[in-house]
Amino acid sequence: MDDAAKEERDPAWWGRRAWSLLSAVRARAPLVQCITNLVSMDVAANALLAAGASPAMVHSLREVPDFTPRCDAVYVNVGTLSEDWLPSMRAAALAGRPWVLDPVAAAASGFRMEACLELLALRPAVVRGNASEILALANRSVAASSNFKGADSSHESVDALEAAKALALSTGSVVAVSGAVDFITNGEQVVGASNGVPMMQKITATGCAVTALIAAFVAIEPSDALVAAACALAIFGLAGEIGMESSKGPASLRMHLIDALYCLDKETVTSRVKLSLRP
Repeated sequence: MDDAAKEERDPAWWGRRAWSLLSAVRARAPLVQCITNLVSMDVAANALLAAGASPAMVHSLREVPDFTPRCDAVYVNVGTLSEDWLPSMRAAALAGRPWVLDPVAAAASGFRMEACLELLALRPAVVRGNASEILALANRSVAASSNFKGADSSHESVDALEAAKALALSTGSVVAVSGAVDFITNGEQVVGASNGVPMMQKITATGCAVTALIAAFVAIEPSDALVAAACALAIFGLAGEIGMESSKGPASLRMHLIDALYCLDKETVTSRVKLSLRP
């Protein structure tokens, strides 16, 4: 085992790496273009600002040629998908900047699945979804069962781990599966992120917000999207844990989570981030 591999198996290394990336986001304020859904714009923008990044909710196709090449990363989210926005998503993905895809409710319809698969072919650096979304993409299948839950997952993250690895290998993207434990894989390595609280699932668009944060981290570390995505997921989950300490329910957690993300310090991140390289 080489020195780099040994380091990645050390939990303390992950804490230091997470703090290093968050510090770099705060210092450099990467500009992240967000072509995201109407439900998530507010929380995604505020999460990016709290972390130190600069969000730009720019989705007009006419602005992409001028604006997108000047961005540090692009975030594409298909939550409130419409045919009018698809050309902008495609153009932004092709603009030469590192970009991240959130395939919200990919299995909801044939139109949505077709759009997600078309975007996947444009090689996002990271794909972040819940277990049901990743399983649907890997199987290229539209939901037909009565258990379909829209944007919510009807599977645990571990259920989609093998599908995530296969999807990563077939697309060349890092694939992140959110759940009680988040799994992040490039098809060969798998990182587990265990930060977070169940109440975060009761807040609309927390998944969308963490994907936006992944884009900011990828902007800082485009050559290692696996580490960038894992650290972003752990940082966001840690902010949720800290926010929960002062919260009474989902509404107050949303506020306290954003505050916690803004206030994170080196000691807290390095001691409380829960990341590990899985066998």
